[in-house]
Amino acid sequence: MMQTTRIISGFLLLALCSALHAQTRPNILWIFTDDHAYQAIGAYGGRLQSMHLTPNLDSIAEQGMRFDRCYVGNSICAPARATLLTGKHSHKNGKLDNYDGFDHGQQQFQKLLQANGYQTAMIGKIHLHGKMQGFDYWEVLPGQGRYHNPEFITEAGKTTYQGHSTDVVTDRALNWLKNNRDTEKPFMAMVHFKAPHRNWQPADRFKAKFRSMTFPEPDTLHDTYEGRGASAVGQQMTILKHMHGGDLKLGDLPERRKVLNHATSDSERTSLKYQMYLQDYMACIAGVDENIGRLLQFLKESGLEKNTIVMYSSDQGFYLGEHGWYDKRFMYEESFRTPLLAKWPGVIPPGSVNTDLVQNIDFAETFLDLADAEIPSDMQGKSLVPLLKGETPDDWRDALYYHYYEYPGEHRVRRHEGVVTERYKLIRFYGYDVPNKEEFELYDLERDAQEMHSEYSNPEYADVVAKLKVKLQDLRDQYEVVDIAQVKPTYGEPGSKMK
Repeated sequence: MMQTTRIISGFLLLALCSALHAQTRPNILWIFTDDHAYQAIGAYGGRLQSMHLTPNLDSIAEQGMRFDRCYVGNSICAPARATLLTGKHSHKNGKLDNYDGFDHGQQQFQKLLQANGYQTAMIGKIHLHGKMQGFDYWEVLPGQGRYHNPEFITEAGKTTYQGHSTDVVTDRALNWLKNNRDTEKPFMAMVHFKAPHRNWQPADRFKAKFRSMTFPEPDTLHDTYEGRGASAVGQQMTILKHMHGGDLKLGDLPERRKVLNHATSDSERTSLKYQMYLQDYMACIAGVDENIGRLLQFLKESGLEKNTIVMYSSDQGFYLGEHGWYDKRFMYEESFRTPLLAKWPGVIPPGSVNTDLVQNIDFAETFLDLADAEIPSDMQGKSLVPLLKGETPDDWRDALYYHYYEYPGEHRVRRHEGVVTERYKLIRFYGYDVPNKEEFELYDLERDAQEMHSEYSNPEYADVVAKLKVKLQDLRDQYEVVDIAQVKPTYGEPGSKMK
């Protein structure tokens, strides 16, 4: 009898310990957007800060931590999301560009969270074709998805919801959190918005307000690309020449077309198109911010706030007129750098700012560390948990690696790789349509934060160049980078699919 009692007691104790462990491990709410520029968030300062357009995002920074130097490994949508799930650079997870498929059968962090007692959900945009794996619940947009009355793919089939996609994604996420969540388990919920992806279609309730607004211009809006290489000159993503009528809604807004028709110079036309672009882009951001407020309010009202870490980021940065551009792809700061905000009550001191070099290869390991799960040795990042607690490890990285592959393709940004340190950035453009098949650029971010003039040929920087080339090769070795053949298409139009 005593033995039986001991056995029962042992089971009860084990169950109690398991329950306590589940309660102490934080819930994870991972909010993600598409093409959200860090400079569009008030908490990051800059020219839009005084307009106070992102109060809920700003509140995450005020109550938690703002990361000032968070970067991506490949600034384009689908590859960035593949890196998020796998914790590996593009050449390791197999997703180099937006064209090719993604192997869902490979190791992904959410599968490991499942195995460690977390309930997992993915709702919104993932942009990775194929059946999702490792999620107890998933509802995802097919491909890019629609802004209005979006269709979702689920385990059971396809469903269409009425309304704006940003509102619908939040509605579906709240439905899962309120009605489908296993309250006995910690959860990891990925809430991923389509906005503010091109062509920037805001909800109707924001249109009038934002289309009456005037936004300050970036200093580099009328950039001539002097001091940069052939790749910066040869791109096709300028507001002036490449932003078309569909982007600007000229068919629906004839008054915009009339205004543009009266422009007397390229400079004036660029400025006018910039305002139209920002009006729609920031209206999409307003929808995102409002819905983030809904998610934060639910956590507070439900009592989940205290044991939930809220993390916010985007798949990469984006140009809001800097260098006269829209879109991303380049290793220049505005597209290479992405926002990262985190709130964790009782752990992250409010108003914290981190300036360490972090990257999207770190996200998967961070989630696993939060869950007290073993981190596979083949993941290539570092857990951010020590940084969230205000402790930078002595062996934290001093440089980051970047590699963009999608050429030829939309916007015709040449293939390039590079390394960035606290102060310097070395970029190597390579392949066909690059002079001599290889071209380097060097930027001193301390002296030239806007990256207006490459110092690569300046003899004063010869030692810096030599050291960064060694560092670049060291990172290639560390990450086991394999050169991937670049196949020249049989036709060279922008957007041509590589064979």
